[in-house]
Amino acid sequence: MLRTLCVGAAFAALMAASPTARAAEMVIGSGSAHSCYDAALHGRSDSIAVRSCDDALSDDRLSRHDRAATYVNRGILHLRRHSSDDAAADFSSAVRIQPDLAEAYTNRGNLLLQRGQYTEAKEAYDQALERSPADPAKSYYGRAIANEELGDVRAAYEDYRQASHLDPYWNAPRLELARFRVNGG
Repeated sequence: MLRTLCVGAAFAALMAASPTARAAEMVIGSGSAHSCYDAALHGRSDSIAVRSCDDALSDDRLSRHDRAATYVNRGILHLRRHSSDDAAADFSSAVRIQPDLAEAYTNRGNLLLQRGQYTEAKEAYDQALERSPADPAKSYYGRAIANEELGDVRAAYEDYRQASHLDPYWNAPRLELARFRVNGG
């Protein structure tokens, strides 16, 4: 197999590939929590979007799931704003509240990739996949980047293949797969 591109290009593709490249966690209903979800889903990260998340989290009536989901969504906004410490704190809060929330682990993996912590990122994606994320292709793709940076090219190739199989309309995994040359045998 042949590797020719750096992690920066692949990570940029993960972050920009689609509005849901970072797995937003759905919040049902209306109000601040839903506005926060909508901002995370549609690529916003402005101060008004962050404020909607803050407002939602100050509401004592928010269900356990919606509170955890809102932490994930605000973490996504912080990640877009390059506030990695705030994003890390939000993903950790989400996991503390709801340890089975796969999207918290997917987004923690994205953060760790951004920080160049590939072993930890791979572990976060493994944890996400164990919890059945809503969009597993994003977790496989992120794990592929981590595997590639860790030198496990075969595992990276298999994860890119799985991401492409799960989301055949997402171009980023196919572009990554095009870099590999599989030798017979």
